[in-house]
Amino acid sequence: MNYFDTILIANRGEIAVRVIKTAKQMGYETVAVFSEADREALHVSLADKAIGIGESDVEKSYLNIDKIIAAALKTNAQAIHPGYGFLSESAEFAQRCEEANLVFIGPDSKAMAIMGNKTVARHKMLEANVPLVPGYDGPSQDNPTLQKEAKRIGYPVMVKAAAGGGGRGIRIVKDPQRLITELEAARAEALSSFGSDELLLEKYIEKARHIEIQVFADQLGNTVYLGERDCSMQRRHQKVIEEAPAPNIDATLRKKMGNAAVKAAEAVNYVGAGTVEFLLCEDQSFYFLEMNTRLQVEHPVTELITGLDLVEWQLSVAAGEPLAAGEPLALQQDEIELKGHAIEVRLYAEDCECDFMPQTGRIRQWKMPVAKGIRVDNGIVNEQIISPYYDSMLAKIIAYGATRELAIRRLTRALKDTVLLGLPSNKTFLLGLLQDHTFMNAEATTRYIEEQYLPAQQKQAAQGPGDSMWAIAAILLSRMPGTTGWRSTGTLSWPVRLKYQQQQRDVTVFQDGSAYRVEYSDDEIQNILILSESDGELLLQINGICCKLNVELDERHTVYIDNRSQVAMFEKLSFSEKQNQDTLGANLIAPMSGKIAEVKVIKGDTVNKGDVLVVLESMKMYQELMAQQDGLVTGVYIKPNQQVEVNMPLIDLVTSEQANDE
Repeated sequence: MNYFDTILIANRGEIAVRVIKTAKQMGYETVAVFSEADREALHVSLADKAIGIGESDVEKSYLNIDKIIAAALKTNAQAIHPGYGFLSESAEFAQRCEEANLVFIGPDSKAMAIMGNKTVARHKMLEANVPLVPGYDGPSQDNPTLQKEAKRIGYPVMVKAAAGGGGRGIRIVKDPQRLITELEAARAEALSSFGSDELLLEKYIEKARHIEIQVFADQLGNTVYLGERDCSMQRRHQKVIEEAPAPNIDATLRKKMGNAAVKAAEAVNYVGAGTVEFLLCEDQSFYFLEMNTRLQVEHPVTELITGLDLVEWQLSVAAGEPLAAGEPLALQQDEIELKGHAIEVRLYAEDCECDFMPQTGRIRQWKMPVAKGIRVDNGIVNEQIISPYYDSMLAKIIAYGATRELAIRRLTRALKDTVLLGLPSNKTFLLGLLQDHTFMNAEATTRYIEEQYLPAQQKQAAQGPGDSMWAIAAILLSRMPGTTGWRSTGTLSWPVRLKYQQQQRDVTVFQDGSAYRVEYSDDEIQNILILSESDGELLLQINGICCKLNVELDERHTVYIDNRSQVAMFEKLSFSEKQNQDTLGANLIAPMSGKIAEVKVIKGDTVNKGDVLVVLESMKMYQELMAQQDGLVTGVYIKPNQQVEVNMPLIDLVTSEQANDE
């Protein structure tokens, strides 16, 4: 048995909050760690103790093993829970904990090292008779060898970082002429993200589903699987929606995949919580992808359908106890029941209409849904600043129901009731996915969002918010301090210029008490009556129909509006600002805070629309910033590894016409 009564959680945000809650329920003392950016974070206030571990940069805080170990020893913690992300899959971290006589709440370092390298893991799975995707994982990493192997495997192929995870270091290559370019890009990203540029190749299986099996093993040799999760709704190889159990999987297939997952875990003497990921083909054959040697972000859906607390199991197993559900006897495989259905969505701070670019800023309004069958895992509070240093996921909304249909309906309602204002989020995007026929019919594959859903949504997204949203924004912005109107026959009137994304609109607001009339240049009229205002919530009558919505204004003359089904951000412009669309977007500015990973042009270069000018790293994501039109580079103001802030000038361009004039 391993005795410990104090646990340090080597993580942040909703992850740390989740672990702290269960640890406290089990009677443990908890210790939080925090960087400078997280000094006022929720997980810090919830823990019994908290200790600073350095600067905001993850390399100097949450990824610094020396500082984490020192923090545990200084606070008399005997155990460390790594959460998920950061050091949770670091074999070195697990080994350092072992050397410092700290209980690492997870698998041992040997199992992590094997499963953490995809090439080594493939070899182990081959020995254990776990089905593998056809591929190449040999030692030769030169381009000619990889070209030869790709041809043998057959296109399309997937290039993967051997030490990778989280969707980084992955490229899908359909055209042999693109292979070398994608190999170089994958190597660079893999080296930056994981410290290793080793690659492997796998056959890319089209129309596949991503099914993962939750496994658990104790120190006494017991290993079980807790059903499966369907994580096929992905974008850029990162999960967007997860559900359990997976639709259209019968008991026979579930048992086959579950047994294969147990074999995979037993092959490396695994202990603790782990997830074995498979690709499921149309013919019901399946192939091993990888094993995540930690608790997963999507573990709540498994908890809801099994009635188990997986963090409680983690702590019990780490203490040397057998797998159990609050009972002294070990829980056997046939005692595990799956009841009902659970679905989870991940709420991100990102601008879905600007290629899902991560966003930073202050949370002005945060309201969680409260309803039967709804669970919210989060680590955020009102007025919290979302920085560029960490992942942009802010919360998880999870729904449970007796049937999949009920779970979808509850989750849709809960997401509508969720309010996050102050910076862009993917709420509207998630609502669209939940109401999409392909998802509702459980027919989505891993490429569905990118290849079918998003292209179909582009036209609708380009139209922007409806007229009533523009009207409400105009009313709210016209009432800001310092705004003056002119009187015409007893009615106040204001001209207002608004901007949403790249759209601009001139409107006129007429006010008579609490009644407003908004007129557009195209003679469209919106009649709006404000019935009540309280705590950022408005009760309105719009063209005769009453509705509620949430709003927030900031000092920059920006208004955020959430009408439950759609969230939009409008800016108020001065009438003196330029409206010449030919000059909009010519120069390149930083769309978010981050670090410059690569500068691809120099002063004097000629570029074409769509050319990548700069690669920006922010929130563990790489963003390619492209030229918005043909032109000539007249200024470059940044260099690699430089930290930049939002709206900072990066590249100056003049259009081709302007260059010719000069």
